Amino acid sequence: MLLILFFKVFIFSILTLIMNILPILNNHKQLSREKMSPFECGFDPLSKPRISYSVHFFSIALMFLIFDIEITLIFPSPLIKQKIMVTNWMMTSVTLIMLLIVGLMLEWKEGTMNWK
Repeated sequence: MLLILFFKVFIFSILTLIMNILPILNNHKQLSREKMSPFECGFDPLSKPRISYSVHFFSIALMFLIFDIEITLIFPSPLIKQKIMVTNWMMTSVTLIMLLIVGLMLEWKEGTMNWK
């Protein structure tokens, strides 16, 4: 039984190798300018150098990631409440929420949230 399975796997692997070599079945390997150039976030590397994006956009994206990660830490907290002591749950939840509020106030004070 095991020998028959080994034989089937061997035949299947040989057939897939042969199908990969045949040019009729292998159209995706035709070379073109787009396929030969490296892909770099949608920028065309063969054109003039790209213009850098604004630092303000980068800071807003970074702020979104930080707050998004903290919110994903807060979501499962009611489920964790059942598994651990209530005091530990309250301290952790209050710490995370205070961290979010302090970060939001700092970003607001610096003016990062104002779109210029």
